[in-house]
Amino acid sequence: MTDEKFTDINGKAISLSCQNHSPLCREFTVSSAKVSLRKIMVYTSVVWLCAYTLFYFTENTAVLSSGIIITLVGMMVHIHFIKVDHETLLIIGSLGVQMSSSYASGRESTTFIEINKIKDIVINEAIYMHSIIYYLSILIKDPNEPESVGSVVPLFQSSKPRLNCLVKVYKSCQEILAQS
Repeated sequence: MTDEKFTDINGKAISLSCQNHSPLCREFTVSSAKVSLRKIMVYTSVVWLCAYTLFYFTENTAVLSSGIIITLVGMMVHIHFIKVDHETLLIIGSLGVQMSSSYASGRESTTFIEINKIKDIVINEAIYMHSIIYYLSILIKDPNEPESVGSVVPLFQSSKPRLNCLVKVYKSCQEILAQS
């Protein structure tokens, strides 16, 4: 198992962990920083300060209650649906590819694509804001025309690693696809 440090497209630190389970089975895990307590405290303080300011002028306690409820609901939504702790790509040459995302709340989302549905794994480029980013994706065969691409499934959507990290995963995936 190797663990290397990389950065995402925003310059934040991420790590890539590679596990070789067998010659035809490899697992890649991209981990991002945990939820920042400082960031949570700042957001909470700002929302509550605004609520107290409104309360001072309106003298309505519903404003304070609303501020607290908005903060709690916002944190729960962020932790359960938005903040991804790590994303995993498990490629098994004879079976297929499994993609998993683990959220800060402990929730996991998993998708599996059979090997006979995969046309190729490629690095694509896209325009994002005012820059060009690269992302790893799986090309899915069109069921009606096996020689054409039916859909594209992007990988590592939340962590958004830079090209140097993607190349490492890409080369390893290509080795496995070539052997199977």
